[in-house]
Amino acid sequence: MKRRAGIRRRRHQKGRLALRYFAWLAIVTLTVGFSACGDDTTGEDGDGDGDGDGDGQYDDIAEPGKADTVWGECEVREVLGFVNDLATTADVLRDAGVHSRAANNIAAYRDGSDTLSGTLDDNFFDDVQELDGVYYVGPIAMEQLVSAIWDRCQVSLHAEVIFSPQEYADSHLARARELIGAAQHSIDLAMYSFSDYSLMDDLEAAVQRGVVVRLLFETANGDHLDPDGSRSARLEDSGIDVRYVNKIMHHKFAIFDGAVTDFDAAYTGTLITGSGNWSNSAGTRYDENTVILTGHSELLLRFQKEFNHLWANSRDFVWNDTLVYYETIPVSEEAIVDNPDVDAVFTSANFRTYISATYGPTFSVITGENAISDRLIQLVDEATESIHIASGHFRLRGLAEALMAKAAANPTMDIRVYLDNQEYISEWYNSLQESDLEDCLVDAGDSESAIRYCYDRGFYFSYPFYAAGIDLRFKYYCYRWHYTYAAQMHHKYLLFDGRIVASGSYNLSDNAEHNTMENMVIYNAHTLPDLVQAFEANFEELWVTGEAEGHYDVLVDEITGTSPTFPIVFDSMALTWPEVTALKELIRDNCPDIDSDDFRTHPEDHTYCER
Repeated sequence: MKRRAGIRRRRHQKGRLALRYFAWLAIVTLTVGFSACGDDTTGEDGDGDGDGDGDGQYDDIAEPGKADTVWGECEVREVLGFVNDLATTADVLRDAGVHSRAANNIAAYRDGSDTLSGTLDDNFFDDVQELDGVYYVGPIAMEQLVSAIWDRCQVSLHAEVIFSPQEYADSHLARARELIGAAQHSIDLAMYSFSDYSLMDDLEAAVQRGVVVRLLFETANGDHLDPDGSRSARLEDSGIDVRYVNKIMHHKFAIFDGAVTDFDAAYTGTLITGSGNWSNSAGTRYDENTVILTGHSELLLRFQKEFNHLWANSRDFVWNDTLVYYETIPVSEEAIVDNPDVDAVFTSANFRTYISATYGPTFSVITGENAISDRLIQLVDEATESIHIASGHFRLRGLAEALMAKAAANPTMDIRVYLDNQEYISEWYNSLQESDLEDCLVDAGDSESAIRYCYDRGFYFSYPFYAAGIDLRFKYYCYRWHYTYAAQMHHKYLLFDGRIVASGSYNLSDNAEHNTMENMVIYNAHTLPDLVQAFEANFEELWVTGEAEGHYDVLVDEITGTSPTFPIVFDSMALTWPEVTALKELIRDNCPDIDSDDFRTHPEDHTYCER
């Protein structure tokens, strides 16, 4: 409301200025009479530069989309992004070909009455009609503005998704190697886990040919305590500036040749993001998704803005003192052209930043902020036909309650949830966590923060989903989970009505919302139909994992057979809660040692069981 009130005030002031202008004009006319009649030394636009290419004071922009205009939806959006960019000064507008009066007035209007950009009274343009209201912005100025951004609407858009597991040569890791090899000037990388040494070699080669590489690396958060011989030190020795933040860096994204020195590079650069880390397991063993986008400027700029924000508030991994810290051109929210069919949400919005006297740049959680969770709940509430979820975890109370409410209100709606092996809990364990919650709330008393902690701490929702009648399956591959052999279902995506995909690095948990740096990207089939369809096809494939191969019946036969041993780590299969419960009981009945201290403490040493 403050911003719009400012705009209204600005327009009122503009009206008074117009009256003063006409009064001044009348005086000048009476003074000089007709002495200058026929003397066109100033040019038609009267700005003194003789260019004759300006607009009249009140000329209107032709309505976009009309047959007599050459611009459409893209051009209008990009023009607004261009004039709203605080870096677009009057000089920049003139250099781009906009006539002087329009250039000066556009910049002055946007900068507000204090004539300074980036201050509270800035008036950003909400639509082309508001731009049209600026003096001397008419059809000619609009044509000049469209010409300035024309190339932005002619870029070739590319979008693909790679689903893991794959052979390495077909994986997202191989694709990342190609992109590193093709990078010309910059690579910005934010990564939780990075253990593929081929990719490290490729980055080193990129640095050697002049590409600037910056890395926000979760591992550096620990490596800095003992840097000698660490992975972070090796990366810095290769010329890569490595930094970390005081929260968990759980992103898995990279920007190739993005908007680091040139804003327009966002229209040709490439972004890769998704659930997959840069590790061999993520490419060849786990269920993952990695989306590759080229030319999708909004998403590239949103991720560039996120990277810049984290980089500006990061801590240095002190090792290679020849590396020079630098920041790139700023990306303002107003300069990002909004396409309603795509969006990116970041948990960094849940944190404030400050400089700690002891530790330096610091992120601190803002109580009550739930950037990604709130957006996902909104998508659940808006869904009318189907909700399909594939997620390694589901421990996010607000979203779980929204999903169960949706199922209760729409019992015939196609709601399906597919979770990883480790999310299964028994009815007994669910009763225990419910009891623990009640005890926690009693102890919390009237303390709002303590009550919030009770509700937000890790709570498994798989059994409540089953009890609520939600169609639920697990990717089941072992009796007792351990990372050394886990074939994890590591996706984090949600499908709504077969038209919208939300996918990224974000685990469905309160920990992800308030203790880690995450992203969730929203794609709409209106703009990216093939991408959305690919996610839907992947979900349907996951939903019947192992069914055609008959893995469940084969395993039951092995457990109940006569062989002296049988596997307790086995081929993956999609099982319902009752099927997992029955299988676990069968294994316990036939494996006397399954719950012994040794089996519990060292599950990696026990992939088979003796009868």
